[in-house]
Amino acid sequence: MKIKVAATQMTCSWTIEENINKAINLIKEGAEKGANIILLQELFQTPYFCIQYDEDIFKLAETFENNKVLKIMSDLAKSLNVVLPISFFEKDNNAYFNSIAIINANGEILGKYRKSHIPDGPGYLEKYYFNIGNTGFKVWETKFGKIGIGICWDQWFPEAARIMALKGAEILFYPTAIGDELMSEYDSSGAWQRVMQGHAAANIMPVVASNRIGSESVKGQTNGFYGSSFICDRTGKILAEASKDKEEIIVAEIDTEEDHLFRRNWGLFRDRRTDLYKEILTLDGKIKD
Repeated sequence: MKIKVAATQMTCSWTIEENINKAINLIKEGAEKGANIILLQELFQTPYFCIQYDEDIFKLAETFENNKVLKIMSDLAKSLNVVLPISFFEKDNNAYFNSIAIINANGEILGKYRKSHIPDGPGYLEKYYFNIGNTGFKVWETKFGKIGIGICWDQWFPEAARIMALKGAEILFYPTAIGDELMSEYDSSGAWQRVMQGHAAANIMPVVASNRIGSESVKGQTNGFYGSSFICDRTGKILAEASKDKEEIIVAEIDTEEDHLFRRNWGLFRDRRTDLYKEILTLDGKIKD
C-alpha cells in the first residue's frame, strides 16, 4: 500500500492554546499535502518542561480518559481522514507518564503507549516527572498500516525498534524533544538521526522522527532544540529532512507492501538466532548458571 507520512516541527510557548492551534494548523497543512499519518513532536502542548525541576508542572498532567486535547485531535483526525499519534503528559492516580495516544483516521482512539526509557541528565530531567512506562512496546493496526511508536529516548535503543518490528510494525514513529547537551558542546543531531536510520536498515522499514525547534526556559534554565526532523526509507536513506530552526512539515511517500516483500526476501527475520541472545536480557552480559 502506498501512503504518505509526515513529520512536523514547531516552537512552543507557555500559552498552551497557542501551541495546540499551531499543531492543528500543521496537521491541516499535512493533510492538504496528502499525508495519511502525521507525527507531532513530543510534549507539544507546552515547552519541554524537563529542562528544570518545577513542582507546579505536575498540575498540567491529564488523564487518558476525558482528555480535552485527545478529543480535539480525535475530531480532527476524523474530519481529515488521517492517523494521528498524539503526545501528552498523563496522570493515572499517583503515577505520571510521558504518553502517546494513537488516533485512527475514523477518530477512534486505539489506545496509548507510555515511554519506556526515561532519561536523567542536565536539561533532560525526566525521572523527576515521569514513571517508567508499563505498557510494553506496542503496534497499532491503523487505516494506513501497522505502526510502532517510541518516544524520544526510546529511539536510542535498538531493542525497542526490533520488538516493534517483530510485532508486525510496518513503519516506526518517534516523537522527540532533543537539542543542546548542557554539560558539553557535543552536537548530538548527527548521531540522533543515524541511530534511527540504523533501525530502519536493521528492520527494513521506514522511520519518521519529529523534533522541536527554538529555545525554551524553565525556572531560569534554557535549552535549545535542533529540529532536523526527518523521514527515511527501509534502507535508512533520508527521503525528507527539515531544517534546524524553521517551523515546517515534511512529507514522503512509502510503499508498505513493497517494503514487506523486500523484508521477507532479505532474510533478516528468517535468520535470527534467538537461542544465542540470552545476554541481551542482562545488564552486565553475564548469564547466571
